[in-house]
Formats: sequence, C-alpha cells, structure tokens
Amino acid sequence: MDEAQPEVRQVGKVTLELDGHVAVVELRDPPANFFDRDVLAAIADAGERATAEGARAIVLCSQGRHFCAGARLADATGGLDPRASAAAVYEQAVRIFRFEIPVVAAVQGAAVGGGLGLACAADFRVAGPKSRFEANFSRLGFHCGFALSLTLPRIVGQTRAELMLYTGRALRGAEAYAAGLADRFAELGEERAAAVALARELAGAAPLAVRSMRATMRAGLLDRLEAALAHELDEQERLWRTEDAATGITASLEHRDPVFRGR
Repeated sequence: MDEAQPEVRQVGKVTLELDGHVAVVELRDPPANFFDRDVLAAIADAGERATAEGARAIVLCSQGRHFCAGARLADATGGLDPRASAAAVYEQAVRIFRFEIPVVAAVQGAAVGGGLGLACAADFRVAGPKSRFEANFSRLGFHCGFALSLTLPRIVGQTRAELMLYTGRALRGAEAYAAGLADRFAELGEERAAAVALARELAGAAPLAVRSMRATMRAGLLDRLEAALAHELDEQERLWRTEDAATGITASLEHRDPVFRGR
C-alpha cells in the first residue's frame, strides 16, 4: 500500500509541505523569485504555521533557476514610496528571523541582494556548483539591507563580509562553501535534497534542547536586529536620492555596467 503523500498548501506565492517534523517552504515565482512585502509575509506565515503544527526544522527553497534575486527594483524606481515599501518588507523579515526552529536554505542559482539577506536569515545554507551569493548593493549605489550588516560578518567574518559588501563581488559554488557561507555542498540539482537531509538530522535531535540552544545562540542577533534594519533603511533612503543610485539601478535593469560619479 502506498504511503500518503504530504499535503502541499498554497500561501500566496509560497507553498508549505509538512513531512513528519520537516517543513518545506517554497517560493514559487520563477525564474528570479523576487520578493516584496507580500511574499515575505507568506514565507513568515508558512513558517509560523509549520512550527505550530509540529515542525522541528524548515527547509527554505525556491522553484526554478534561482533561489532569490532580491527585491523588485521597480518599487524603488516607480511611483511607490521606496522607504514605505522597504519598511514593510523589513517588518516581515523580522518575523522570518524570529522563527523558533532551525531553517536550512537550499540555494540553487543566485541569492542576490535581499535574496542573500533572506538566505543569511536562515541558520544554514546548502550550495551547489551554480550557486551565487552576491551582495550587489554597492553596484546599485546604496546601502546594504535585510540585516546583512549583522548576519554576513557572523557567517563569513568581518573582513570577508566587508569585501563582499564594498565590491559587490559574488562568491560562487565551492568558493562560497570554502568561505563558510554555505554549510553543505551538493551536486548540481541536489541542493534541495541535501537541505532536506540536513533538516531531518536537525529534526531528529531533542526538539526542546535544539530550541533552547538556538535561542541562546541567536540572542545577540535578535537583540540587535530591529536597530540594524532601521539604520540600514535610513542609509538606504539617504542614498536612494543620489545620482549614483539612479545610475546603479538603471544600469542593473538595463544589464550593463554602471559608471558612478560619487554624487
């Protein structure tokens, strides 16, 4: 007799599948899987629901070629108020950071800008040969966001984080694994399976002990989170008004190299 398949539930552009004590939360907006406030709210809703229903670990993954190419740049260049839009995004990001159980991000393809921030909100990351971790903010002309000023140094060290942030250079595949930005390295196409295996290992440990230790280990991060996001948002707002930001965003949308003038 065939085993019953786990139910897949839709939450906006996100699906939730609970298989035993492991929840798989998948962003389904390929190929780039950009996020906005509603997408992050759906991820937060799914993670909180999974925890309430007995999950002990979460796999955060995406459908298609890339994990997440960040926020929709159109919000920062069109008719919307970019500060209000970013503030709403960060409110939902805080909910994701405050999940009570471990999160493993399966990063196939690109995790860029805010997508890197989302990957770094997880406890662990799984990469493959074509994974690309990129803090591209300096190439867009404004300050980093999604609490990367906190998370990236915790993961790769202060100097390497500064190099990534200041240059916008990507770490790819095996290089990201060697730098500690990824905790597991999988064969091409096996990133999610490796993330699920790690999540099952986490879920097999004593759940009260894991939650307790995780709360201890992340306490410093969570204590500083909202202040860091507020500072990043202030700096982003200031720099969004510069000529360099207009140049960087336009060049990114047109897929060409920017020429910055420092004004």
